[in-house]
Amino acid sequence: MTDIAPARPPGKSAFMFVVIAVALNMLCFGIVMPIMPALLAELTDQPIEIAIKSNGWLAVVYAVANFIAMPLLGGLSDQYGRRPVLLISMAMLGIDLLIMGLAPTLSILFLGRALAGFFSATVSVANAYVADVTAPENRGRAFGMLGASFGFGFILGPVFGGLLGEIDTRLPFFVAAGFAALNFIFGYFVLPESLSPENRRPFSLARANPFGAVKHFSKLPRVAWFIITIGVFQIAHAVYPTTWNYHGASRYGWSEWEIGLSLGAVGLGSALSQAVLAGWLIRRLGAMRAALLGLGVHVIAMTGFAFAVHPWMAFALILVSAVGGVVMPAINTITSNLTPMNAQGELQGAQSSIMAFTLIFSPVLMTQTFSAYTAPGAQVHFAGAAFALAAGIAALSIIPFLTGVRANREAVAAVPAPGQ
Repeated sequence: MTDIAPARPPGKSAFMFVVIAVALNMLCFGIVMPIMPALLAELTDQPIEIAIKSNGWLAVVYAVANFIAMPLLGGLSDQYGRRPVLLISMAMLGIDLLIMGLAPTLSILFLGRALAGFFSATVSVANAYVADVTAPENRGRAFGMLGASFGFGFILGPVFGGLLGEIDTRLPFFVAAGFAALNFIFGYFVLPESLSPENRRPFSLARANPFGAVKHFSKLPRVAWFIITIGVFQIAHAVYPTTWNYHGASRYGWSEWEIGLSLGAVGLGSALSQAVLAGWLIRRLGAMRAALLGLGVHVIAMTGFAFAVHPWMAFALILVSAVGGVVMPAINTITSNLTPMNAQGELQGAQSSIMAFTLIFSPVLMTQTFSAYTAPGAQVHFAGAAFALAAGIAALSIIPFLTGVRANREAVAAVPAPGQ
């Protein structure tokens, strides 16, 4: 793999380049979410409470491809640089959106999701890019800003997608593909390479395969427990992308536009939390306490969503759950500061592999739970069942986190806070 056109060395604005690229990528993702319940109901000819099962399997296909590809692409970025991997990911996103927009059958939709999963390197490589261009003491704030870029992209995407979905269920895919093309053009001309030659390392297939990456970091007690925490937490967090739009349509009778508004509110809360609160909380509390606070808030919010019988309750809880956005920036601050510079891509690949591995089964777990308690003829009707299950799993994620803190107290305490 070679670089795609010459890139200048990163300057002061290099970090902002990748933040904007990630925001555009998230915009493309969010724009299609409001119309997925209607699209799957159309392709399967079933009510959304049953069609959601297909959504769970679509997420599984994406996750399997993602699980295989993330450490591979992360390892390649450690040898060849972040720029070419990011650009390839951006280009394939546009192709995936076109395939899904034109999909005449459910099987073609599955093909599009598989391609998207394999080339979705944005998260792990973007995190490695941030680690490349920021000083250790600034990484908590930087990861918070990167998370905020996801949120800002997610604000406009679902709202825009909801409006377009009212016109035609396929239209959001084609508009999103156009944004993906702009994202690629933006990166091609302005995104500099972040990884200097002296910090690169040879690619190793043994360490770049998903199980090899996880095995490698399992030998490093400073990060192993925190990676496990990420995995357990992501099982719970899967309830949002896999059931939120179906939950709103079924429980509250939301239209595509209303689903888009609710997702936009989620994105706004996440963006404000991570842009304003994440760096401040990590600085004031330290990365360890900030992460613990975020985990606890998620348990409370998920429990609340389970019993939110009115739409206004769901919107109120969105504000509460936003505070939990500090979890990933805080944990990324801990793990990135405990990992050598020449292994940041591998670290992010391993973390993303754990997240992708949990998404192999967690979407089915959440969607099947939702369907079992909402489908016609359900013996017990409880629309919040999936969120109740997620709350219990989120609570379990606190156990490996505290175990890692106790096992490595000195190392965790030495992680610098932003501004130090």
